[in-house]
Amino acid sequence: MERIYSKSTLREYWEKHPNSEQYLKTWYDTAMNSDWKNPSDIKLTYASASILKNSRIVFNIKGNSYRLVAKFNFEKQWIFIRFIGTHAEYDKIDANII
Repeated sequence: MERIYSKSTLREYWEKHPNSEQYLKTWYDTAMNSDWKNPSDIKLTYASASILKNSRIVFNIKGNSYRLVAKFNFEKQWIFIRFIGTHAEYDKIDANII
């Protein structure tokens, strides 16, 4: 089972963007119930996920309306949410270092 840091980040986002709530909850539940050992495992679940350097993976949320960047520690099964935003907001960040 994965540990996600932190669900409150997701909650704060969907409170500001209610149309993202069900999609973020689904992503959270999927991640919590997955046993991802490496980026390839994630791609089996989320084929559209983008694998970046520094153990970061970008997930398309709600048909790419939103992007979620997470940093993974596969050994400890930890996921750190580094960014959630619209596609336009995502284009303004460097997902490899955020």
